[in-house]
Amino acid sequence: MEVLRVSFPGSGDFHRELKRRVSEYFEVPQGSRHSTARMYLKTALVLAWSVSAYLLLMFAAVTWWQSILLAIGLALGMAGIAFNIQHDANHGGYSRNRWVNQGLSLCLDLIGGSSYVWYWKHNIVHHTYTNISGIDVDVDIEPFLRLAPDQKHRWYHRYQHIYIWFLYGLLSANWQFWADYRDLANGHVGGQPFPRPSAGGLAVALGGKGFFYFWSLVLPLLLHPTWAVLGLHALTSFTLGIVLTTVFQLAHCVEEADLLIVDRDAPALPVGWAEHQVRTTANFAPGSRILTWYLGGLNYQVEHHLFPKVCHVHYPALSPIVAATCRDFGIPYQSHPTLWQALESHLSRLRQFGRPEPAV
Repeated sequence: MEVLRVSFPGSGDFHRELKRRVSEYFEVPQGSRHSTARMYLKTALVLAWSVSAYLLLMFAAVTWWQSILLAIGLALGMAGIAFNIQHDANHGGYSRNRWVNQGLSLCLDLIGGSSYVWYWKHNIVHHTYTNISGIDVDVDIEPFLRLAPDQKHRWYHRYQHIYIWFLYGLLSANWQFWADYRDLANGHVGGQPFPRPSAGGLAVALGGKGFFYFWSLVLPLLLHPTWAVLGLHALTSFTLGIVLTTVFQLAHCVEEADLLIVDRDAPALPVGWAEHQVRTTANFAPGSRILTWYLGGLNYQVEHHLFPKVCHVHYPALSPIVAATCRDFGIPYQSHPTLWQALESHLSRLRQFGRPEPAV
């Protein structure tokens, strides 16, 4: 497989000044870039939410509507684990202690993913080559979607802004049952190779899958009718997929975010890494405390992409610093005031690339 190599120019004044200002913020009184007491409380609440929903679904639900509500509640709790715990831990932002980060990153394995594959796919490939067509797997869902103008247009793409929700709903089942195994076997994501796991790492990855299948399918099948278990499993998985995918897509697959197509003969990018992250990313609903709490600060994606090893509880405070620095250097800082405006921009981008010849 041909590997597309791209390179960024040096850090530049913008990145140096941004790091200086953020470092000043952490000098006093905030101190640590990692978790705080409210982060530990949130961790406990999100885990309790998920475990409670599961136990009530398994042992307390007696009517169909109770089961449906609890299945949706379980999906939202699992998404909360992904947003708040495993995401920070996998980036090394939850704790100073790498063993704590590695341990909490396994929360992704408990809900059916692979923390090993996620690290290479998300931390390395996506965070380095954000919105670069041909490398960033988040803009490569061919042939089902057309998310970049260099991708082949098919007649049904004109309806992708409508059927997109069905595909988003299948995301979690895809990585729980197929994509992680494929990536582990192939040893590459987005055309970029990654090292095969050690024997111990592979055992952890497969053991996590096995544990997920046990608690989500095997144990329920021992206690409840097959049709009910499979139906509620599908509902939970579908809800989880929609929530996870929508949140991540609102950061990059919107009209305001740059999308790059790299010339293979001239793979040098026009701006430095930090400026590239700002130009290819957008925040949404920064004023919503509820969304910020539940999404683990992922509505502050600009700050997250610039400082992925900082715990998300600091993002709201970092946002004015980043915005001011962008303003001083003439770099657009993109933020949708509400969730609905971000959704509208996302659908508009889908409609744009659903046409036969959208503008690059």
